[in-house]
Amino acid sequence: MSPSQDVLNKLTPVLTKRWLSPDAWRINTYEKLDGYQGLKKALKAHPDDLIQLVKDSGLRGRGGAGFPTGLKWSFIPQNDGKPHYLVVNADEGEPGTCKDLPLMMNDPHSLIEGVIITCYAIRAERAYIYIRGEAVHAARRLRNAVAEAYARGYLGRNILGTGLNVELVVHSGAGAYICGEETALLDSLEGFRGQPRLKPPFPATHGLYSSPTVVNNVGTIASVPYIVLGGVDWWRQMGTEKSSGPMIYSLSGRVVNPGQYECTMGITLRELLELAGGMQPGHELKFWTPGGSSTPMFTAEHLDVPLDFDSVAAQGSMLGTTATQIFSDQDCPVYATYRWIEFYAHESCGKCTPCREGNYWMVRILRRILSGQGTHDDLDTLLDACDNLLGRSFCALGDGATSPVTSSIKYFKQDYLDYIEGRTKPLLDARELVGAH
Repeated sequence: MSPSQDVLNKLTPVLTKRWLSPDAWRINTYEKLDGYQGLKKALKAHPDDLIQLVKDSGLRGRGGAGFPTGLKWSFIPQNDGKPHYLVVNADEGEPGTCKDLPLMMNDPHSLIEGVIITCYAIRAERAYIYIRGEAVHAARRLRNAVAEAYARGYLGRNILGTGLNVELVVHSGAGAYICGEETALLDSLEGFRGQPRLKPPFPATHGLYSSPTVVNNVGTIASVPYIVLGGVDWWRQMGTEKSSGPMIYSLSGRVVNPGQYECTMGITLRELLELAGGMQPGHELKFWTPGGSSTPMFTAEHLDVPLDFDSVAAQGSMLGTTATQIFSDQDCPVYATYRWIEFYAHESCGKCTPCREGNYWMVRILRRILSGQGTHDDLDTLLDACDNLLGRSFCALGDGATSPVTSSIKYFKQDYLDYIEGRTKPLLDARELVGAH
């Protein structure tokens, strides 16, 4: 069945509008399709006016937390005698998250243009794009686009004859999920081991090299040229009052057509599924994540929750990175939780005890349950471990790891009991438990 016109109207290709153009990643294609026009317009405005423009647009961070972008920019102290930096967090590594990499693959110049405008607004002359180490192809595309921008005079010294200087470096990490946390990213960028810093002080005053720094996600910065070019009213007509603009929703799992769908914020999963051709034949929706594995899972009862920052939070989850992983009645929430916690245990930097030990032991408890060796006390132990993780970890990785555990027990406790009480056949071999303790 084809999507209804009302649902089709919620498709708002802004960041994705060039993705299917021939050679979309080339500067010639980009310039033919409004490329760098936002920069030329921005350079005629005062930097403070640009910050106010982004504030008025209501743009919120596309990296997970949804913090107001213009407000974050305004935290940067001016006339402090220190260099200012912009760091773009392109360390996309959470399970199910796949919106930034295709953007950098298909339209890297939109990110570069956003970087230059942002640098002008916050008075920074040096910017870094920190990209995940495994994203080799995207990094090559990005570096080639940076070279094209330098050759055209959009980067370097005296940009377009305005006196603006911006140097941009693309830095590939080593593939550590923890470096998606902004302060761990900064430590890694400085050449240290990627571990989160104690806050305060915050990056706005003591960021890269202890200087004022703005850290924003790829999608956030890539949105800036469109806001400058289209204006506040145009941007705010998409989305909701408190979550303005479009968002790229990444659908994966048991859907007919998985992929990226750029829609107005506030669209529901029911409508997204309609756009994606529905559930795969023979599958019924059982559970899903609204924003990646670090956000509490939802069930079929949440099909009509508007997918914006505040509506999702009101239902007990987070919009996160809009990584909507779709699971059916043929998928096991206990096993999915086990695989996610394996990921968090592996990616924990080990700096703090709650995260290092909590995830280590939760993996073993979940493995025991899935092998048919679990006890009723194991559920209490899992919840107790989450209680010692949430709000007690050094950074948000520990907090995020509790989400699949607590939400799966909340909605699917019976699935756990079926393993514990022998009604469900063990998924794992009990022999794997040897040496696990």
